[in-house]
Amino acid sequence: MKIVAVGRNYAEHARELGNEVPDEPVLFMKPESALVTGGAPFPYPAFSSDAHFEIEVVLRICRRASNLASGESAGVYDAMTVGIDFTARDVQSKLKAKGLPWEMAKAFDGSAILGEWVEVPAKGPIEFSLTKNGETVQQGTTADMLHGFDSLLHHVTRYFTLEPGDLVFTGTPAGVGPVVRGDLLEGFLEGEKLLTCEVR
Repeated sequence: MKIVAVGRNYAEHARELGNEVPDEPVLFMKPESALVTGGAPFPYPAFSSDAHFEIEVVLRICRRASNLASGESAGVYDAMTVGIDFTARDVQSKLKAKGLPWEMAKAFDGSAILGEWVEVPAKGPIEFSLTKNGETVQQGTTADMLHGFDSLLHHVTRYFTLEPGDLVFTGTPAGVGPVVRGDLLEGFLEGEKLLTCEVR
């Protein structure tokens, strides 16, 4: 199982971090050891003092897909949820300044928090949000994605064959921010709470 994640897929998020809005999806990977499920806590990394939450819609791949043509993503994923792509922002800033890859800041153990799976809504934009200690800190809608699900899967499968059980984190809206030990994060999809995670 692999996790494919998409960076800078919401223009306002790209701008809040001082990044250019990309023409193509920015892809990176997380290993299976990054995954945290079942309401388990997020283990704050010892090597960082500035870990940030990023709430995202996550797709669960259900069939093998390679080199998908545009418009051929139907049936490639069978469920979705919300997930948190944790980023060691201080580590990432140092890596970016040197032009180095982001893995140490993005793919560390415990950096991918996953909520409960639900059926894919029949149509329309999908609303999602994140609260920290009961206060809403991120709100998003898939209508604001620079690259929608079909476009993302078309792009991803040009480079990586997707297999059943793989996950695609589809990008975060504006509002990302830091956590400290003891914070409680809760993620919502279409108003339904699917994710609960304590920072430890």
